[in-house]
Formats: sequence, structure tokens, C-alpha cells
Amino acid sequence: MSKAEEFERLRPLLFSIAYRILGSVGDAEDAVQEAWLRFDSLPTQPESVKAYLATTVTRIAIDSLRSARVRREQYVGPWFPEPLLDDPYEDPARAAELADSVSMAALLLLERLSPLERAVFVLREVFGFGFDEVAAAVGRSEAACRQLVVRARRHMRAGLPRFEAVREERDRLAARFFDALRDGDVGGLRELLAADVTMTGDGGGKAPRFADVIAGADRVVRLLLFLSRGLARLGATFDRCDVNGGPGAITRDRDGKVLNVIALEVWGGQIQTIRSVLNPDKLDHLGPVGNLWSVHRELVRRRSAR
Repeated sequence: MSKAEEFERLRPLLFSIAYRILGSVGDAEDAVQEAWLRFDSLPTQPESVKAYLATTVTRIAIDSLRSARVRREQYVGPWFPEPLLDDPYEDPARAAELADSVSMAALLLLERLSPLERAVFVLREVFGFGFDEVAAAVGRSEAACRQLVVRARRHMRAGLPRFEAVREERDRLAARFFDALRDGDVGGLRELLAADVTMTGDGGGKAPRFADVIAGADRVVRLLLFLSRGLARLGATFDRCDVNGGPGAITRDRDGKVLNVIALEVWGGQIQTIRSVLNPDKLDHLGPVGNLWSVHRELVRRRSAR
């Protein structure tokens, strides 16, 4: 097998590692490309190509995350990961870990960890690397990596819900939600939302802001209906899809351009959190991006004209 063929075989794994460490599709792709350049320039084949490439992409991702942390501290409003519609790496033996680790909720919890804790947790808990492999990848002792994993587990378990929704139940609830949203069914929406549901948008200062967080079912329903009815009049559509392994949708304008991505967090039989990624810089990997400022101005103009 050629170098290029060997690399392409491992590309899905490398991307999935980098994305979970970085929370960015673009940065993960850059890390994978840099790993390829380093691999391609090696004068001899490493003993284990997988170990070499996993180590390389992990170290690149850690360095990238450290510089990204500075930018995120200056970010305008809430910061969310770039939405991922399809995780390219599949491993039936670790399907549950892979699905859980790519959710918006899990990635936001990972943001609380140090870059080293995050990398060690991803390699060990998500992808099942041995502690010897993890230690080699991050340049720490096995004992240090074990301590890092213990701390990371503690943070993750404290922040994630105790009872996750069964996938089929979650998808049925999401379908009812988007049907109710399309139909303007106030009662249907109210029934599906937790009393303390929150709705949060990530615009990064590059998209209209209503508020950082809208809390409470009544307030969320009012905003949802205002936006959905206004967008429908402008010819926008909601295309349901999986977002980071959970239910969600892409909102497109009348020309099919992406306006935002919605991700729902479901547990306890209700929708607990609605996250909306609006920052155009986080959407361009999904296709042409629409002008949300123009859409917002039109919504406000039509509301004022009533």
C-alpha cells in the first residue's frame, strides 16, 4: 500500500480525533493536512503508521487549540463548535462513545478542560487508545495520563445529563417539534419544551443578536414562532438532519443558501436546549452561506409595517 493510500485509509480517524480536540471542522481539516505533509516528508516508513499519524495530528491539534483559546476568550457572545453533520469515522465497538463525544453538549464540556486533558480524554475514552499510545501521543508519562483522564472524566460526568434519550424517542420528539414549528402550533411546541428550556445563538458578532440566552418555555416559543413565521414568508425552509450526532436542522433562504444550523438537546422526554449556529464563518463548510443581516432587516421591516 502506498503512503497516500495508507493515509487516506486513516484520514477519517485523524479528522475525528482533531475535530473533537478542536471543535472546528476547518481547523481539524488543516490539522489533518499538516499531518499528511509531515508523513509524506518522512524518509522512512514509521513502524506503526497509525500510531505516528495519531500522535502527529494530536500534537498539531493541541498546539492549534492553545492558540484558539486566546481567540475564543475574545469571542463575541456564546461560542459553539462548528456543526458537524457526518462523522467520517465509524467503529461499531465504540459507537456509543463516538456518538456521545461529538454532541454539542459534550464538546462544550470539553472546552472546560485543558488542551492536554482534552487530548488524553479523546484518545483514551473516545477512541480506546492504550495508555502507552496516549502517553506517546501527548509526550507525558502513562501515570500522568491516567491522572489527566481521571480529572477529565470527573468534569465530563458532572456536566452531562444522567439520563440520555433513546435515539428513536429523541428523533420522534424532534420530528414533532419541527412539525409544530412549521404549523405554528403553540400548544404543541409548549408541550415539547422543558419549562426551563434555553435557546442560545452563536453569531460571533457577525450575525444579528436577539440575546445571548432566551430562557423559559413561553419566551422561547414566542421567539421561535416569530422567527419561523417570518422566515417562511421570505421563502426559507428547515431541512431536518443530524447535527453533531443529535437532532437538528439547517435553515436555508429562498435560494438554498445556509442561514443557520439548529441543534436540539433532548433528555427527560423534553427538549432542554436549542442551540443555533449563526456565525457565517462556522457554516461555509456546509455550502454557500446566505446574508442573515439582510434577512433580519426584512423581518424587522415587515413587522414594523403591520
